[in-house]
Amino acid sequence: MQVRKIKYYKRYALDFITAQKPKVKAKIYWTIRLIENVQKVPSTYLKHLEGTDGLYEIRIQHGSDIFRIFCCFDQGTLVVLFNGFHKKTQKTPADEINRALIIKKEYEQE
Repeated sequence: MQVRKIKYYKRYALDFITAQKPKVKAKIYWTIRLIENVQKVPSTYLKHLEGTDGLYEIRIQHGSDIFRIFCCFDQGTLVVLFNGFHKKTQKTPADEINRALIIKKEYEQE
């Protein structure tokens, strides 16, 4: 039974996902299905970004590669996906967080 509904805001996340290699794409979609269907999602896969107002990151790891897709909750059960990126450093780049916050604000204003 589906616990949450996933919505792609514009094409930000879809463009990121479709640009990935097939095995990475499969892992991303597996993680998204997990978020849709599991009541309590482990922080390994979905985590609130500290210091932000409701911005979360979907966390995907494939081998040694790490990917993130930013998102937020809307009405409690709708997860709205924003931009994604290939994480190459320990710390999430501030410009990626800022981009996600701009997209989130754009979404909230619509």
